[in-house]
Amino acid sequence: MSKKEGKLDFIREIIKDDIASKKHESIITRFPPEPNGFLHIGHAKAICLNFGLAQEYAQIDAKCHLRFDDTNPVKEEARYVDSIKEDISWLGFDWGENLYFASNYFDFFYECAQHLIKNGLAYVDTQTGDEIRQNRGNVQTPGTHSPFRDRPAEESLELFAKMKAGDFADGEAVLRAKIDMSSSNMNMRDPILYRVLHTEHHNTGGDWCIYPMYDFAHPLEDAHEHITHSLCSLEFENHRPLYDWVVENCPTPSKPRQIEFARLNLNYTVMSKRKLLELVEDGLVSGWDDPRLPTLSGLRRRGYPAASIRSFCQRIGMTKYNGITDVALLEYEVRNELNASAPRRMAVLDPLKVVITNWEKGHSEEMELPNNPNDKEAGTRKVTLGREVWIERDDFMIDPPKKFFRLGPGRSVRLRGGYIITCHAMVKCESTGEVSEIHCEYIPDTVGKNAPEGIKCKAAIHWVSVEHGLDAEVRQYDRLFLDENPDAHEDGFKAAINGDSLKVISTAKVEPSLGEFPAEASCQFERLGYYCTDRVDHTPAEKLVFNLTVSLKDSWAKKK
Repeated sequence: MSKKEGKLDFIREIIKDDIASKKHESIITRFPPEPNGFLHIGHAKAICLNFGLAQEYAQIDAKCHLRFDDTNPVKEEARYVDSIKEDISWLGFDWGENLYFASNYFDFFYECAQHLIKNGLAYVDTQTGDEIRQNRGNVQTPGTHSPFRDRPAEESLELFAKMKAGDFADGEAVLRAKIDMSSSNMNMRDPILYRVLHTEHHNTGGDWCIYPMYDFAHPLEDAHEHITHSLCSLEFENHRPLYDWVVENCPTPSKPRQIEFARLNLNYTVMSKRKLLELVEDGLVSGWDDPRLPTLSGLRRRGYPAASIRSFCQRIGMTKYNGITDVALLEYEVRNELNASAPRRMAVLDPLKVVITNWEKGHSEEMELPNNPNDKEAGTRKVTLGREVWIERDDFMIDPPKKFFRLGPGRSVRLRGGYIITCHAMVKCESTGEVSEIHCEYIPDTVGKNAPEGIKCKAAIHWVSVEHGLDAEVRQYDRLFLDENPDAHEDGFKAAINGDSLKVISTAKVEPSLGEFPAEASCQFERLGYYCTDRVDHTPAEKLVFNLTVSLKDSWAKKK
């Protein structure tokens, strides 16, 4: 998230100018998630921005706070706090000692609310919720003053204390700011600052039964922590006047500046936490960490490297205008990272047995293959070749077309890293008529050498030894939605779900070294794609489970 082609984005330009003018000796940013769900790829953009700035300005002791905006106990849970910490650490960022909770500032918020009441800037309103909404007006019609707007400060202070003491039921009373009911900005029409919620809080337990609204708490949190640049997405642009009003009219120790940037929107994806929760609760995915979801825990389980997500966020940059980013760009960054780092291995997903008839029974040889042709330092590995091997079923055709260069009757192909073989016979299943076995002869002295004169061999195919190969489960993942914009589907976003987004293959055969891979280990299945051992279900040497991370090429480009 630093410089891109020597040019700074608009946020970094602002910060650069603030440092140069000595408006700030250092900078303090924050990432303020609400612990009401798991983080997704959209949050990664904000994480990389805020924590990235702290890294870029480390020489002047810049910091990024991790602060949980836990002011709504109805939807918040401790497990979300834990998952958020884990995701940020996985992305490669560290908040150090700068971990905060809005709930730890509840006394400060309460004092600020009392300050507003005493100065005639807030009042307790005992209208019903429906009455408050009706009297608020709309963009064409100004709002109507509450009949309780001119309550004496002493009376509002007393009622506010009763709210805190639990004397009101949920919804019976609220604290409102006294600003401007005719404002063109709806957020300034005497917004609610506090509401009554008799709900246990994950951090404070039952100590409180009134909770501040986000628009009141958030600017006070920033000011309390001396945040210099409060960076948030564009939907908060219309909330900025209220943010500034709260900071100016409350006894705060600093004056942070709110700056908005465009949030990340991906095609073929939903980014609403509410909709993601709906997918989880409806059982349409296996959980928050389902590899088809855009959650960071889902992307991690699918095998997306953290470095690829950071590179993606740097590539898309910071703008002031909302738009749609092609998910193929994220997949490109994943391929780019794995192409350089992932070891190569061989796996056969739809096995067809090949018997090398002129190979001596019981004889085996070790073939040497590179671990990663793009990284000479990755070295090589030994793979045992015997008389029988598995190949992909679609690497053989009975009547192949002219440009099919793999196996067929009378055709030759190289076993990856090994000998050239020529097909001379096949066996069919009596009941189905399907080819169940093919018979070939290997050509001696062709390892690492061209085919002898008279033999056409234009391809190499991957294989797994029947004797030494291991059984594995392979989960083939595809995009969860078929529509570029699932939210726009006429029958709702769930109607756009791709019914083939997960296919489980239980017949896969893999080379022996994959049995030693720990959970969350990435590799390339040669000619097939990039895969990752499942971080939950994979157990080395016992149950091998691989998730498709991304194909070798963008298969969706052809579908558009």
